[in-house]
Amino acid sequence: PGFDKIGFMELDAIFPPQERMALAMQLNNLLASPSFSAWMEGESLQIDKLLMSPAGKPRISIMSISHLNDAERMFFVTILLNEVLAWVRSQSGTSSLRAILYMDEVFGYFPPTANPPSKQPMLTLLKQARAFGLGVVLATQNPVDLDYKGLSNTGTWFLGRLQTERDKQRLLDGLENANATAGHGFNRARIEKIMSSLGKRVFLLHNVHDDEPVVFQTRWALSYLSGPLTRQQITRLMQAKKNALTEAKPISTGEFAGAQLSTMQVHVQGAKPQATQAEVTGPPLIPTEIPQRILALQKQLPAQAKVLYRPGIIARGKLHYADTKAKISYWTEYRKILPAIAGLPEESWDASENISPADLDFVDAHEAHSIFDQVDNTLLKKTTYTALERELKSYLYREEQLILSLHEELGLYSAAEEDSSTFKGRIQHGLREERDLQMEKLKAKYAPKISLLKDKIRRAEEKVEREQEQSGMQSMNTTISIGSSILGALFGRKLTTRTNVTGVASAARSASKISKERNDVSRAKEAVENLDDVLQDLEHELDAQLEQMAKLPDLKDIEVSEYPVRPRKTDISVEELSFVWLPYSVKTTGITEPLFHSN
Repeated sequence: PGFDKIGFMELDAIFPPQERMALAMQLNNLLASPSFSAWMEGESLQIDKLLMSPAGKPRISIMSISHLNDAERMFFVTILLNEVLAWVRSQSGTSSLRAILYMDEVFGYFPPTANPPSKQPMLTLLKQARAFGLGVVLATQNPVDLDYKGLSNTGTWFLGRLQTERDKQRLLDGLENANATAGHGFNRARIEKIMSSLGKRVFLLHNVHDDEPVVFQTRWALSYLSGPLTRQQITRLMQAKKNALTEAKPISTGEFAGAQLSTMQVHVQGAKPQATQAEVTGPPLIPTEIPQRILALQKQLPAQAKVLYRPGIIARGKLHYADTKAKISYWTEYRKILPAIAGLPEESWDASENISPADLDFVDAHEAHSIFDQVDNTLLKKTTYTALERELKSYLYREEQLILSLHEELGLYSAAEEDSSTFKGRIQHGLREERDLQMEKLKAKYAPKISLLKDKIRRAEEKVEREQEQSGMQSMNTTISIGSSILGALFGRKLTTRTNVTGVASAARSASKISKERNDVSRAKEAVENLDDVLQDLEHELDAQLEQMAKLPDLKDIEVSEYPVRPRKTDISVEELSFVWLPYSVKTTGITEPLFHSN
């Protein structure tokens, strides 16, 4: 390497030459390996591109690794997880879901004892990703294949029927740890009983933030898939998308500026390849106090054409865009070329052009057999460049604005160099966050009413039970009383004794109480039904409002406005302001074309 120390320590002490050579050989073998060459092709692995289409719409990206061997699978999964982790750390914190990372058949990538390279990024995602809006979903048939730390960081569980007692106990341990981490209680015996009774297509949903687990049954699903896709099938499916990506390759800003420059053609009346009165075969003398540059040819000189050098001014420096509302502090470089064929125009820098960094290539000498335009006297004075620098700063402050996008409802500003689709994706996520917040507020508003109604229903149901119990007791007492009176009358000495008469009267009164108790039960049940109806109406009202609030505007319907930001005047720097020779080609027809731009 181009250094011999790391801090205060010698490089050879930290990384001896022999070990460096061994590493270099390994890297060389890897890059030269035919089996590794496929990994150097295709699109770059960018999580933003996987989550959003070029049009800015959310999409599902499926990574199939079925055709890879075990080492290649581990290699790719590890790289993918680390890329997702890097993307997560570049996001702001949020309470709403941004994306979901789903991995099927996680066996071998997150084991409880071994430590494969995929384990650490997966564990980090399970611990931290939820704070940045990324949900992680892992699926496996054997919970003993998962690391217990990951299980304890899982908040939502979908549990199906388990075949072995060991799997069941491992899951119960994980659930207990997860609930303890969330600060909730856990009824192990009850959950174990529910899990033992699960049938086919029946699952237990356990959320550590909910009070009770939920048992649900999945719908029947009929699939005609023949199995995992082969490499040839994947190639056929993806061919149209690959062709579309190739055809829709975006043009960079530099290329666009180059296209403008390349289309500029200057027709010089009577110009010929030979020198005229306005042209000289040698470069005019430029005072030594004025810095002088020669731009390199970026295009091949056409046949039967000569190189014509024309005078110009080149300016390079930096701009600082800062805005407290948009919360940006963005530095960028500018590169300007000002042709000065017939001297300087009145508004000099209005005639300037941008030039890309790739084309800003200087040479020490001009091309052989070239010709030169004459130089206006104003370009030979040092004071001209002082005035040009002052005018340049004013021009840059006035014209070089950074155009950001603004979503007024959220007060959200785009970042510098952020494309429209990415910004609209952020807007949609912001709207989702605001929607979730409003939905939580609405739920909190209805929660006391629903809780009060449920409490009333509970008390009303208790009253029904009491009334039913009293009615039952009254029926039993009445039956006993009537039976005693009848028996006394049949087997007593006298039929119309006071005791018999009193018993019959008492039985009659008890019979009337039975009717009253039954009426009380009916009224109590009716009260419960009325309260149930009120509760259902209230819940339907809440659901309707939540359903209305859940609708988000489509990406194409999101409106943004422009928000221009001027560069900070005190931070406009001019790092170079030089006289420059600009190469043109002169054809026999007298037409000149610029050669200092590659496009």
